[in-house]
Amino acid sequence: MIVTNTESVPGKKVVKVLGVVKGNTVRARFVGRDIIAGIKGLVGGEVSEYSTLMSEARDDAFGRMVKEAESLGADAVVNIRFTTSNVMQGMAEILAYGTAVKLENE
Repeated sequence: MIVTNTESVPGKKVVKVLGVVKGNTVRARFVGRDIIAGIKGLVGGEVSEYSTLMSEARDDAFGRMVKEAESLGADAVVNIRFTTSNVMQGMAEILAYGTAVKLENE
């Protein structure tokens, strides 16, 4: 599966647009991470616990988007994007989306 944030796949011709595909996940913070993050907030620097949480969430959302594209028989997903929104205090949704396409066979 080719996945790109560009509108096309270099050297390939899109022959059919299958539609928008998406994958999302909602993640919540928990007390253990909040305590560590609070301490790091006092001294400064990266809060790696939250960086890891968000990275895992992006990977999950991306994987779900790819699975949806595969279920449609796509060869590629083009023009992918990520977005984040707060669901409620302490919870965030990560959404990955793009356009599933069929490519010309060579």
